[in-house]
Amino acid sequence: MTSLRHRDAGALLLLLLLLPGCAGVTPGPPASGADPEAAAAAAAAQGDPAQQVMVTYHAAPPWIWAQTTTELAQSYQLRVVFSWTMASIGEHCVVFQVPRGRSARDMVHRLASHPRVSLAQTLSTFETQAADNPYARLQHGSQALHVDQAHRLATGKGVRVAVIDTGVDFDHPELRMRVVKNMSHNFVDVREGTFADDIHGTAVAGVIAASPNSDVGMVGVAPGAEIHALKACWPRTPGSREAACNSYTLAKAVDTAIKQGAQVMNFSLAGPEDPILGKLVGAALSRGIVVVAADGGAPGRSFPASYKGVLGVLGSDDLKGEVARPAARTTSWLAAPAIDILSTAPHNSYDFFSGSSLAAAEVTGIAALLLEKNPKLTPAQIREILQKTSHPLGFPPGLPDPPVAQADACAAVASLAGGEGCS
Repeated sequence: MTSLRHRDAGALLLLLLLLPGCAGVTPGPPASGADPEAAAAAAAAQGDPAQQVMVTYHAAPPWIWAQTTTELAQSYQLRVVFSWTMASIGEHCVVFQVPRGRSARDMVHRLASHPRVSLAQTLSTFETQAADNPYARLQHGSQALHVDQAHRLATGKGVRVAVIDTGVDFDHPELRMRVVKNMSHNFVDVREGTFADDIHGTAVAGVIAASPNSDVGMVGVAPGAEIHALKACWPRTPGSREAACNSYTLAKAVDTAIKQGAQVMNFSLAGPEDPILGKLVGAALSRGIVVVAADGGAPGRSFPASYKGVLGVLGSDDLKGEVARPAARTTSWLAAPAIDILSTAPHNSYDFFSGSSLAAAEVTGIAALLLEKNPKLTPAQIREILQKTSHPLGFPPGLPDPPVAQADACAAVASLAGGEGCS
């Protein structure tokens, strides 16, 4: 029996604590089914994350990478926390623990001067943006996007979408046929069984690709898409909407998505610029992967939405026809509904969620619809289509008023067929 659980719509806040490198402390005991590398990282990554720094090395034979790691560790009295190779960009990544009493930022400058070091950086913090709003009509966001009309033209059939988030409930009736289990991975070493209990990833996946398979029968923007659930974040406590992740788990997920041939990549998170993740996102874009990211509307904390070529998405209040609060002047020009969005929740349930996390998921679904119609579309071409077919939005009083427009799923897909098919 499915149920509709009315939880606090404003509680959707996923704190993403990023180590701008490749490792960090992963909570919970080792899981028997977890990624062996994640288990190794959990065993090794003990210490203060604020004292951890990351470096990546230029492309070279593995023995040179090993030699460089030993040299840096001995020269600066550093402890190796974790290391791995990012196959998608051909570089090696190492996280070092800096001894207490020494400045991690100073160590970054020292490490960056080494001729074999490509990048060096310290800790960053990411979080999704949530809003506290009353419940509204079921799936009004889909109505505003004209999703029903768009489905007469495309459903995203067969398009591969990487959801880089928490875990997803594989067995939810609306997701059972949409999540590809053998292409989904857990890069977080947590207690076995928590993958399907995770709230945020389940909600994001539902917005993108839920297909009606129950008495409730909600539908995602692209109900024919294939979801690759790549768990890079973990709930802080069982059943919590708050979660954390680090650059190691995120980098592993992005690298895997590229190698799996994802066509669209969804990031429902925002934070400060991160050089290593930026390099991986750039590699994805260069391979023709459409990258969509939530924009929280805060200057300086809108990465990866602010990365050139990424589709940054602001949340809108579609019932008022304006950008949702909070919002500030950002580089993002595209919006989608983000207030009280009905989606899937773990254990055959449904719930309402608010925030630009959901808006990004909606645009990811639209990208999947377009790619079904024309798999050769580039990220730049999809951006151009969305620009031409979106509708201008207003701003609440007191907020800046840059040109922002709300996506229109049907108009976007219909543009590939001469503009016909939307009423």
